[in-house]
Amino acid sequence: MSTRLTDSQIERLIGERKQLPGDYRSRLRLREKRGHDEQELDIQGEGGSAFQIILRKNRINPLDFSVILGCFPELSGQLFRLRRYNGKSHEHTNQIERVTFYDFHIHQATERYQDLGLREDAWAVATNQYGDFDGALAHMLSDCNFQLPEDPQQPLFGPQPW
Repeated sequence: MSTRLTDSQIERLIGERKQLPGDYRSRLRLREKRGHDEQELDIQGEGGSAFQIILRKNRINPLDFSVILGCFPELSGQLFRLRRYNGKSHEHTNQIERVTFYDFHIHQATERYQDLGLREDAWAVATNQYGDFDGALAHMLSDCNFQLPEDPQQPLFGPQPW
């Protein structure tokens, strides 16, 4: 049985403070996996929620990537994708609205799409807030209330390990 979350539950999870560990950059170092690079990092929210950052990046096409924030709702044990920041590598169509675009885009979990039996994060909006993988990751961390480590030697921006 799949998990269903309301829009208010989704927004509460997005807004929950999430402290990045001091070594988050090294723990997010991408590793080769079936033709692309990927990595996952589990984070405990300050409200007790279990989150996971999932990074995927095509080895050939730099515009083909996903930066995903998921959570594990209580008693489900199944990843629920709250947000997905995608590159400009494919066309996307919002099925309810019948709107199609080819751009960088952000998927967001919604009640409406769950109610129709579609993937929780099937709805997306085009964005110009980032133009590459690093920008998508920085945008997701900012949008989803991640807190930077106290160590000033670990800046969010600058040369990335991936």
